[in-house]
Amino acid sequence: MLIDKSVSQFLDATASNDPVPGGGSIAASSGATAAALVEMVANLTIGKKKYEDVNDEMKEISKKANDLRQQLLKYIDIDSEAFNRVMNAYKLPKDTEEQKIVRKMTIQNAMKYAASVPLEVAKKSYDIMELSMRVVESGNKNAVTDGAVSAMMARTAVLSAIYNVKINLSSIKDNIYVEKVDSEVSWLEMNVNSKEKEILGKIEL
Repeated sequence: MLIDKSVSQFLDATASNDPVPGGGSIAASSGATAAALVEMVANLTIGKKKYEDVNDEMKEISKKANDLRQQLLKYIDIDSEAFNRVMNAYKLPKDTEEQKIVRKMTIQNAMKYAASVPLEVAKKSYDIMELSMRVVESGNKNAVTDGAVSAMMARTAVLSAIYNVKINLSSIKDNIYVEKVDSEVSWLEMNVNSKEKEILGKIEL
């Protein structure tokens, strides 16, 4: 499991000539890091007398960020598994017409799965940005820059994951599926940069 490796081992694996872990796993890792930073800011706020009025809100944020972090950690490995599923589909035999049909269908199903995984990473990372906004606005001011970094890391995760969605969509023949996913991707692309700008605009240093 990639998530059981040390940071150094994970980066060594990424730097190798093996295609996994690749950009999709890194996107998930970035999202998980963003969630961890949100969680940290919330936890640095909880129990502080100066922030008593947002104590319950920060507890809620900490829990939500923790949930998203755990989910995104799993996607580090899920993304690599999705890539391997596509590669295995292409290795299927194609000697007979029946084999060709099975292979084609398996490839298409694998490509859809490989597109759905980074799409989920992008959605969950965008959700983190909503939490980043709240800790920047109401969290411990001594950790406000950590809230800012969480927003930037989440934005990177969203855009990185979207690129992985797009490259898989280009090989999918199901036009209805492609249109549906492309609509979700377009919404995320349209909103993620403005969301980051809005969050960073609230920080005064």
